[in-house]
Amino acid sequence: MRTYPAIGLEIHVQLDTRTKMFCGCATDFGAPPNTLVCPVCLGYPGALPVINAEAIRLTVRTGMMLGCRINRRSKFDRKHYFYPDMPKNYQISQYDQPLCLGGSLELPGAREGDATKTVHLTRIHLEEDVAKNMHFRETSGVDFNRAGHPLMEIVTEPVLESPQQAYDFLTALKQILVYGGISHCNLEEGNMRCDINCSVRADPGEPLGVKTEIKNMNTFKGVLQALKHEIERQSELLRTGGVVLQETRRWDPARNATESMRTKEDAHDYRYFPDPDLLPVKLSEDCLRKWEGDLPELPRERCARLVREYGLPEYDAGVISADKHVADYFEAAACLGAAPKMVSNWVMTEMLRLLAESEMEITRVGITPLQFLIGQVMRTAQGKANPRKVSEMLQARLASDAQEPES
Repeated sequence: MRTYPAIGLEIHVQLDTRTKMFCGCATDFGAPPNTLVCPVCLGYPGALPVINAEAIRLTVRTGMMLGCRINRRSKFDRKHYFYPDMPKNYQISQYDQPLCLGGSLELPGAREGDATKTVHLTRIHLEEDVAKNMHFRETSGVDFNRAGHPLMEIVTEPVLESPQQAYDFLTALKQILVYGGISHCNLEEGNMRCDINCSVRADPGEPLGVKTEIKNMNTFKGVLQALKHEIERQSELLRTGGVVLQETRRWDPARNATESMRTKEDAHDYRYFPDPDLLPVKLSEDCLRKWEGDLPELPRERCARLVREYGLPEYDAGVISADKHVADYFEAAACLGAAPKMVSNWVMTEMLRLLAESEMEITRVGITPLQFLIGQVMRTAQGKANPRKVSEMLQARLASDAQEPES
């Protein structure tokens, strides 16, 4: 019996701002617990929030890059629930008047000639992040450093049809967010997380099946594996006459399986109402025109330009433009006089391979194009250096950079 999945994602992105959403506390990662806090983000009575204007700009910028309709008037609401990571017992979020509505992201076909897939969005809204629960052997604690970080939520329609499409969507979305300077999207630091809504049905023409929600996924590979398991689990229930329950589940990578956390027969009543401490957000036409004029070059546009300006094959341009920082490195090198194709070969083979082996981002590489890459590539081209020796030198330098702490 064949089944047809329907997948929707709720992606939470920590915005790259210096301060929190409603106060002046820093958003630095890795500070000692409960050191980046104040009466506002700790929810003290009488402490008044103030909207972070940069968080508004970055959210609207994201909406523009994804073709959303930008609401000229939006507002913040109180979303009530009771949990240790919410000091106020409510979260400031957006309910019925978010900053962005609609929009889409087009996924290219996996192979030449394949049809593209358009992933439609429901909305993009802005809220504050919650604190982090920390569990020890005999006690638990809460670190409020993360509480109040600007958190953008991107909600898709349930139009993704496979785990691979979900993975490709997250990868493409991350590329755009990094290109736009929206977020570092560092998964290890929790900059980008998502919840998965998944259902299956026996016929694509039927109404959507009963969905389950898989919470707090923080790796793309985890999303891929969790969806593979959950689709098979639900499909097996349908094949054997079982019932798929509407519930919240968690992904256990050690068992390679999802497991039930709680059933969810009815929608939660969060008792939303407009936050009385915050005025509505009103965006002028002049402001929106200025922000639209500042939009960056996106990955697909950069790929086309690398082909056009540097004469790269489309494959090379696609690999290089997939990571903004890699593309920046390539262009800095190519502009210094070396043959672009030779530079792309080195970047795509030696540099990316060694970075992957070292588990490093190219932003941590202390070798500038002028210091190493161009000099060695040009010497190799002139027959004055052995490519294997150059690769060994590059590897040694990357190993040295990897041992240095990140600034």
